Amino acid sequence: MNESPPPARHPTRLPAVPKVVVCGTSFGRVYLRAAHEDPNVELAGVVSRGSTTSRDYAKSYGVPHYTDVDELPGDIDIACVAVRAGAAGGDGATLSQRLLSRGIHVLQEHLLHPDELADCLRTAREHGVCYRLNSFYPHLRPVRLFLRAAGILRERQRPLHVDATAGGQVVYPLLDIIGRAVGRLRPWTIGEPAPAWPEVTALADPPMPYTALTAVIGGVPVSLRVQNQIHPADPDNHALLLHRIAIAFEGGVLSLADTHGPVLWSPRLHTGRDETGRLLMSGLGTERLAVPSTEILDPAPAPTFRTVFDELWPDSVRIALAQLRSDIADPSRSVSAGQWAVTVTALWQRLTTVMGQPELIRPPAPAPVPLAELIASSGDRT
Repeated sequence: MNESPPPARHPTRLPAVPKVVVCGTSFGRVYLRAAHEDPNVELAGVVSRGSTTSRDYAKSYGVPHYTDVDELPGDIDIACVAVRAGAAGGDGATLSQRLLSRGIHVLQEHLLHPDELADCLRTAREHGVCYRLNSFYPHLRPVRLFLRAAGILRERQRPLHVDATAGGQVVYPLLDIIGRAVGRLRPWTIGEPAPAWPEVTALADPPMPYTALTAVIGGVPVSLRVQNQIHPADPDNHALLLHRIAIAFEGGVLSLADTHGPVLWSPRLHTGRDETGRLLMSGLGTERLAVPSTEILDPAPAPTFRTVFDELWPDSVRIALAQLRSDIADPSRSVSAGQWAVTVTALWQRLTTVMGQPELIRPPAPAPVPLAELIASSGDRT
């Protein structure tokens, strides 16, 4: 005889150390590691379709494995859903709604269709729990530094322009990061892609990989370049870069050179003129020329990709989990987070609509290039 699932509950507060389950074991591996290493939560299980690999992950962390939401015990507080939603051909949004209906708070990895997001937020309200959509990349340590620096600059000067580039797979968090960096999302609009000149297309070999668009986010003009290409058999690879963002202020340009850093500050070159109209290059009145032309703001060395996987990514999830716990303690935070996610999702939908379907590409694996070593061994050839 099958046992019925525990009844839905309506939690008003979390225990000191809430119990967390992770749904999905592909990108969910990052969530598993994050929860396992987080002293503020207890990893209490893995939910998956039941593959041997997923069962082995649960066993390696010493937690139960479940194949259905109805199997979960009644003391689970939070579920991390790292299962593709409808925007990527999966049922992650439906899974989240089932968890919310059980009275379980949900942290869901992006991205969702606008209707899916609205359904999850509505289900959370109906059952008195919190739902947070996690765009992941804004919580990475280098991106947090970039956003903190942007906030300090905004206290003194307004942003004048954003130049941003991203792979199509991670354009949703790009929009989120831009909004955070300029301080708001509205007003916003995204224009149609710029047409390619036939002469340029004819001469380009290889073909142009980026789609160029102009936009406004938070009232700030934005130049976007998106690599709207995907390898159908290897969709997580083959982006030429993940994110690169530069924000121009009156005093200089703040740049995130790559998703994982470094963060750069390039003061604006400006000097006065002498009585003959020539630019001042030395002497009195040129004190501002003594500053570095570019400063690396992050004192930490650039991480290896292994460090990115082992440390930076799990740390990002732990920050998102902490934000969800804060939402639960202060429901007004959850409302604001939901409204922000709705607007970012609307931006993403507009952007992907005007760009159209991604171009299918099938390049080989890129050959590694130890450039620093090659330069060192080549000698000075100038």
